[in-house]
Amino acid sequence: MSEKLTVYFSCSGITKKVAQKLAQAAGTDLFEIRPAIPYTKADLDWTDKKSRSSVEMSDPDSRPEISEKLSDIEKYDTVFVGFPIWWYVAPTIINTFLESYDFSGKTIIPFATSGSSGMGNTDKVLQGLPGDGVKFKPGKRFDSNVSVDELRSWVQGLGE
Repeated sequence: MSEKLTVYFSCSGITKKVAQKLAQAAGTDLFEIRPAIPYTKADLDWTDKKSRSSVEMSDPDSRPEISEKLSDIEKYDTVFVGFPIWWYVAPTIINTFLESYDFSGKTIIPFATSGSSGMGNTDKVLQGLPGDGVKFKPGKRFDSNVSVDELRSWVQGLGE
């Protein structure tokens, strides 16, 4: 049996709840991606072009630092990567995470939360980040109230 991991980045707690349900549904370990400098409410004000999140998202080379590294990524074959949708893509801290490890031979499956936005260009942007030899499956957006059974059904449909 392959080892599975659910990693997630969450500012408001919504993605965290979905990640916890997914970990239960798929029988995975769970790891939170935390920024070295936590986001404040002002940092997340998308209406302010000078807010931290707006500045990061307008710079494709932005790579916010992560506070803690996962020490045993090599033991996982499948990694679910969760995040809120920001500006129709994953927050750039997800880019930092994907570029920080060797995912050769692993399967990466993104999942996202959003009040109304779809996945946008997320798959296209993320697909090339982890390097060669990575199996990348298309991501899916979930509402905050998704059930464990719905997530289990999605995972089974992936063949994971």
